[in-house]
Amino acid sequence: MVKVIGIIGSPRKGSNTEIYVKKALESAENSGAETEIINLATAEIEPCIACDICKNTGECAIYDDMVKITRKLQEAQGIIIGSPVYFGNVTSQLKMFMDRNRPLRIDFKLKDKVGGAISVGASRNGGQETTITAIHQFFFIQDMIIVGDGAPLGHYGGAGVSGAAGDGSQDEMGLETSANLGKRVAELAMRLNTDMV
Repeated sequence: MVKVIGIIGSPRKGSNTEIYVKKALESAENSGAETEIINLATAEIEPCIACDICKNTGECAIYDDMVKITRKLQEAQGIIIGSPVYFGNVTSQLKMFMDRNRPLRIDFKLKDKVGGAISVGASRNGGQETTITAIHQFFFIQDMIIVGDGAPLGHYGGAGVSGAAGDGSQDEMGLETSANLGKRVAELAMRLNTDMV
């Protein structure tokens, strides 16, 4: 069975981003995938210090929750990353997560894994696409395969609107795009890994 991991990039527990990522993973499960959530709000992750040790050893010299997280990413076939919009970009927590994945980039350990992005903003055109693009750039640099939310909407990924905590559960379009994204990530991961289905 293929596995899809959902990364919640919000610094808050119970965030709107969590609502959308959980919706995507629920859809991935309905499509036949096993899922797991990694919530960066509860993870201990230090910033990259550019020591370059990973270039020589293939491993990060900082021993925190990223050791366990990077192992899980390598074992997964699909990765969905969600972030609220912070000044048109991802949160600092998610950026630290991305930077600390440098050891996986050295020999492309995430190559050909399926990636999907979700973003939540305070308004319909509140920076979701630029935030999703930042997540896509991370996927591209890791040599992953990127999918959007597919038909019938066919956008960059899950894009939600929520002005206050918990509002995300009221945004039908955001929930639909997130569910469609989860389904697409799971379906493509299963096609690419037919020996695991």
